[in-house]
Amino acid sequence: VQLQASGGGSVQAGGSLRLSCVASGPIFRTNTVAWHRQVPGKQRELVADIARDGLTHYANSVEGRFTISRDDAKNAVYLQMNTLTPDDTAVYYCNARGLYVRDSDHIPAFNAWGQGTLVTVSS
Repeated sequence: VQLQASGGGSVQAGGSLRLSCVASGPIFRTNTVAWHRQVPGKQRELVADIARDGLTHYANSVEGRFTISRDDAKNAVYLQMNTLTPDDTAVYYCNARGLYVRDSDHIPAFNAWGQGTLVTVSS
């Protein structure tokens, strides 16, 4: 299973960006999908996640500004980011966990990461 993230870029403070992440491969079912971010020299942190039933969770720093959503028919997850601040500058990574079809007798779990997309917010 591979994840392809897109949508990063440069924006001024107060602006918006929408990140997308599409999964490909022999996916049987995708469970929780999430967005994380990492600033050089710091640990990767969870930004938001969404369960299969639609239940969402956000980091305190983005609550009310970011919205995570998913489209299982497209194997996609999105992150709408509004009212961006310079503190949101980071490389954003999508993550998906679920089950994939290895063969007719095996449906093991997967935990896949996208390649990262850079978001830069200037003041």
